[in-house]
Amino acid sequence: MSEIITNKLSGKASAGNVTITSEGGSATMQLQQGVAKQWADTSIDGATLNDSLNVSSLTDNGTGDQTITMTNAMNNATYSVNMSNQIEQAAYVFLRATATPKTTTVFRTGAYFSGYHDVAMATSTVGDLA
Repeated sequence: MSEIITNKLSGKASAGNVTITSEGGSATMQLQQGVAKQWADTSIDGATLNDSLNVSSLTDNGTGDQTITMTNAMNNATYSVNMSNQIEQAAYVFLRATATPKTTTVFRTGAYFSGYHDVAMATSTVGDLA
């Protein structure tokens, strides 16, 4: 197997257009569309950002309610946010639809199980950067 070492990958037709072939060889996709554009790991109290990519700030809005602001904007507000949590009891984590809807740079998360709970949360975002 060969090894490619590079600092930059550019498509031949256009710089951001790099196509990869699936493991089975029958499907292709654009590389940049399959890469997470944001991820964050937060503390159990929702006040501390433990580690992240493309996150400029974390706001603790209260118990089980956090707002994440991204450094680089998404192309539109229809990106997908995936979330998981760490809690001793079963918890349902969901993207909150609030008076502050998801924008190209901001989304809110919430953890609910018979009431809101602070939980250590991990998020990742997939979509097109602006």
